[in-house]
Amino acid sequence: MNATQRRDEVIEILKNSKEPISANQLSNKFSVSRQVIVGDIALIRAFGIDVFATPRGYLLKCNEENDNKIVKTIACKHDKTGLEKEIYCIVDNGGGLIDVIVEHPLYGDLTGPLHIFSRYDADEFIKKIREQNVKPLSLLTDGIHLHTISCPNEVVLNRILEVLKDNNILL
Repeated sequence: MNATQRRDEVIEILKNSKEPISANQLSNKFSVSRQVIVGDIALIRAFGIDVFATPRGYLLKCNEENDNKIVKTIACKHDKTGLEKEIYCIVDNGGGLIDVIVEHPLYGDLTGPLHIFSRYDADEFIKKIREQNVKPLSLLTDGIHLHTISCPNEVVLNRILEVLKDNNILL
């Protein structure tokens, strides 16, 4: 298989996946290094295909948009200790965190894809923060940030908003 064929197959794998696919998974499938896959993704993006990286792997943007769910942007505020509570308030009540957005004074809006849709996803994300000793984007803005969330219906959305409000997270 040549590089063009591999990239075409990577695109097909991403098109058919509802879950993020990591560079390591793809490198194992094609028996190439992770760096080769990272380069392939860069070229795929250069061809105009909207691939983006999440903390758990690559997704095509169209996978997110075909869900027929309610998507809403909410404003939140908490310190580093409130991060876990915030994520659990959303996923434990039936929602998903698509991204986090902060307004940076120099760069404007900075968006970090999250794709956290379950307690397992949340635990993996929190574990990664702890293991890598990284700071969440919300700490750049004194805890004020936006989240794009998805919900299957208005009842779930309202429940999430109420729980976030009760926990003094909703701004």
